[in-house]
Amino acid sequence: MNRIATLKRQASMLGAAFLMAFAAAANAAPAAAVEIQEVKTPGGLTAWLVEDHTVPIIAMNFAFRGGSALDPQDKRGLATFLAATLDEGAGDLDSQAFQQALESTATKLSFEADRDDLSGRLQTLASNRDRAFDLLKLAVNDPRFDAEPVERMRARLLASVRSDATDPENIASEKWLKLALGDHAYVNKPDGTVEGLQAVTADDLRALRNRIFNKAGLKIAVVGAIDAKTLAPILDEVFGALPATGDLASVPEAQVRKGNAVEVVAFDIPQSVIMFGTGGLKRDDPDFIPAYVMNSILGGSGFGSRLTEEVREKRGLTYSVYSALWTLDHAGLFIGGAATRNDRAAETVKVIQDEIARMAKDGPTEKELAEAKTYLTGAYALRFDSNAKIARELLGIQLNDLGIDYINKRNRLVEAVTLEDVKRAARRVLDSGDLLVTVVGKPDNLTSTGG
Repeated sequence: MNRIATLKRQASMLGAAFLMAFAAAANAAPAAAVEIQEVKTPGGLTAWLVEDHTVPIIAMNFAFRGGSALDPQDKRGLATFLAATLDEGAGDLDSQAFQQALESTATKLSFEADRDDLSGRLQTLASNRDRAFDLLKLAVNDPRFDAEPVERMRARLLASVRSDATDPENIASEKWLKLALGDHAYVNKPDGTVEGLQAVTADDLRALRNRIFNKAGLKIAVVGAIDAKTLAPILDEVFGALPATGDLASVPEAQVRKGNAVEVVAFDIPQSVIMFGTGGLKRDDPDFIPAYVMNSILGGSGFGSRLTEEVREKRGLTYSVYSALWTLDHAGLFIGGAATRNDRAAETVKVIQDEIARMAKDGPTEKELAEAKTYLTGAYALRFDSNAKIARELLGIQLNDLGIDYINKRNRLVEAVTLEDVKRAARRVLDSGDLLVTVVGKPDNLTSTGG
């Protein structure tokens, strides 16, 4: 999935989430009540477990370091292709038999490649636990890559890439990443290119699996009706045969372009799609939490944010405008987007630029900070209202090296943010308010500058 599209969707949903946050905080178990066990297996693996027998379901999320940023230049989309074919037959089960086995045990199994990782998700009934993990073991250790499912997945991926090539939001995000990051590997979409997907062979898929799938780069989160004693040998059975280390190339640190620039991409549509941004902070930066609070006030909280107030409510320029912090292993980015009529695109860009410059110069008010803290701490519980959500959250915490106690201290970190902290983070991220902007459409009175 396009990560920028995911960030946009999350930001647009936050207005509704705001209305739910206080009820959730009052009625649901707080995040701090989630008890995480660190499970050490006899084979040397480590996993985080939240044992919960309330419902007879087990959810598991796991990830290997190494994603689409490592795709060869002539085979862009290789990691996504691998993710698409891992559950299309394994061991002595061809694609149809493997899918039937999943269906007969009510097991959901999927894989996904992002720029830095290749991840997997498993969800099953506790009563079908052993068979579900047997199927996962086959997919991880012995995928078949038979000709028929490989070609079927190739056709599906090619159709998606061709569709994205005419989607203005995808075009805007691709152009913005190129404008911001130049030739860095992060510019290349995980979904790949037509030429790259056409060049991938089954041997390429096997070779990439062998490089990525190793115990050193593995993170595991399990939530549900299973205890640590039962889980440990199962994890060794599933992942224990993997090599200790992999053979992955390194990804260089990204250098984000500074300054103002606008790139207009002519596209015959009635609306202009706008993407804007600049460099951000990586997740381990001490100022990340203050920057996160700042972004919530600016454009990350949906309805109620400054950008929504200025761009939508006061001027009626767009239905939705958002901003987000996008953290990658080798880059931190601040991004945002909107869509508006072609004849109001220039005005929309100017309002966004002015509002970001104002935040960079003056920061938020005490009232805005207090409201943001209340919202962010109250809404945190919404991330833990299902086994699947908890497993996803735990995996993200592991991938970001935040520590097993992060859930317990996260809200305290937000509460501790001062007005000066947010102003400092705003100056660091937004600098003087300079923005890189891409616009896809036929905007009036707006042309490319400094591209």
